[in-house]
Amino acid sequence: MSNVNSEKLSSARFAEATDAFVEEFTASVGFDQRMALQDIQGSLAHATMLHKIGILTEQELADIRSGLAQIRGEIERGEFVWSIKQEDVHMNIEARLTDLIGIAGKKLHTGRSRNDQVATDIRLYLRDEVDVILGQLRRLQTALLDLAEREAATIMPGFTHLQVAQPVTFGHHLMAWFEMLSRDVERFQDCRKRINVMPLGAAALAGTSYPLDRFLTAELLGFSRPSNNSLDSVSDRDFAIEFTAAASLVMLHLSRFSEELVLWASAQFDFIDIPDAFCTGSSIMPQKKNPDVPELVRGKSGRVAGHLMALLMLMKSQPLAYNKDNQEDKEPLFDTVDTVVNSLRAFADMMPRVQAKRENMYQSAKCGFATATDLADYLVRKGMAFRDAHEVVGLAVRLGLRTGRDLSELTLTELQSFSATIAEDVFDILGLEGSVALRKHIGGTAPETVRQAICDARRQILS
Repeated sequence: MSNVNSEKLSSARFAEATDAFVEEFTASVGFDQRMALQDIQGSLAHATMLHKIGILTEQELADIRSGLAQIRGEIERGEFVWSIKQEDVHMNIEARLTDLIGIAGKKLHTGRSRNDQVATDIRLYLRDEVDVILGQLRRLQTALLDLAEREAATIMPGFTHLQVAQPVTFGHHLMAWFEMLSRDVERFQDCRKRINVMPLGAAALAGTSYPLDRFLTAELLGFSRPSNNSLDSVSDRDFAIEFTAAASLVMLHLSRFSEELVLWASAQFDFIDIPDAFCTGSSIMPQKKNPDVPELVRGKSGRVAGHLMALLMLMKSQPLAYNKDNQEDKEPLFDTVDTVVNSLRAFADMMPRVQAKRENMYQSAKCGFATATDLADYLVRKGMAFRDAHEVVGLAVRLGLRTGRDLSELTLTELQSFSATIAEDVFDILGLEGSVALRKHIGGTAPETVRQAICDARRQILS
C-alpha cells in the first residue's frame, strides 16, 4: 500500500503535515494558475518527446493527451477546482490528470522538475504576452500616424523648459511619440529572442539521465533552441528582468504622452479635446471634465518601474541554482503585463478620437517670439557670424517685449535699426508658416517632410 499523501504529490518525504499557515503562505496557485494553458502546452510537448524515446507507450500518450484536453476544457469553462494543497499550477494539473487517467499521469513528470517546468511556463507565457504587447504598440502607432497625417500642417508651439521655443506642427510632435514607440517595438522584439529559449529538460538543476530529445521538445513548443546549461536554465530570470525593463520604458513613454495630454486639455493650454468616453466628472464641481485615462496611465508607470526594481533585488543575491525566492517573480511580472497591455489599449482606443484645437495652437505659437532663431539664421545666411546674429535678435526681442509685439509685428525700419542687412524678405521667415516650412531636411518640421515621415513609418509598420 502506498504511503504517498493522496492530497499532496510531493509529501512522501515528510513525517508530519505542512502547517496550515505555511501551506497557504508558500502556495502560488492563487496567481500562477494564469499559466495553466502554457503548462498544458509544455506537458503535451514533453509527453510527445517521452513517447518518442520510449518512456511512454502509445496508449499512455493518448491517455495523457485526452486527460489534458479535458483539463483544458475544465479550466476554460471555469470548472477546474484549484487547491492550495497542491501548491502551484503544475501540481494541480498533474494531480487532476492522475485522477483522470491513473498511472500514466504520474509518468508524465519523468525527466523534468517543477524547476524547469515553471521556467518553461513563464517563457511560454511571456512570449505570448510580448506578441500581444507588440500588437497593441502597432495599434497605437497606427492611431498616431492617422492623427499626425490629419494634423501635419497644424502649427503649434514647440517647447523647451516648457517655454515657447520654436514653431512646430502637431503632426511633427505626434511623430516624436511614434519614434519613442518604435524603439519600444524594437526592444520587445529583441527581448523576445532571449525569452524564446527552452529550459525544459534541465530538470531540477543537473539535467537528467534519460535520453531526452530536447531539440524535438523545443521544436514542438516553437522555441528557437534548447538552453545550453542546466544550472543557468532553472535559475535564470534575466529574460523577466529584461521584459520588465522594456515595459518600464513603454510606461515611461506613455507617462510623458499623458503629461502633455493633461496639459494640453487644460483651460490654460486648450490645445486638444479628449473624448468624453475617456474622462470623468467631479462629484462636487459640475463643470469639471477630468482627463482620467492619461492621469491614471501616468500614475501606473510608477508601479511598473517599481516591479523592475523588485525583480532586480529578487535576483541580486541568489546562488545557483533554483531558490524559493523565485516564486516572487510572478506577481510583479503578471502585474507588469496587465498594466502595459491595458495602458496601451486605452491609448490606442483614445488617440484616434483626440481633436486638435488648431486656432488655439496657432495663437499660442505666436507668443514667446517663436521665430527668433529663424531671424538669427536669416542673418547668418546674409553673412553675419551667429554670435553677432544672436545679439541682434536679442535686441529685437527686447523691443518686442517693451512694446508688446511679436517679431513679425515689428516694422522693417525697426528691424533695420538693429542690422542694416535685414531686408523685406525677412517677413517670409518671421511668420509661423514660413518658419516651419524652412525645415525641410529629414526629421524637420515642414509639413511635406512630416507627411513623408508618416509615409515611411507606415511602410515600417507593414514590413
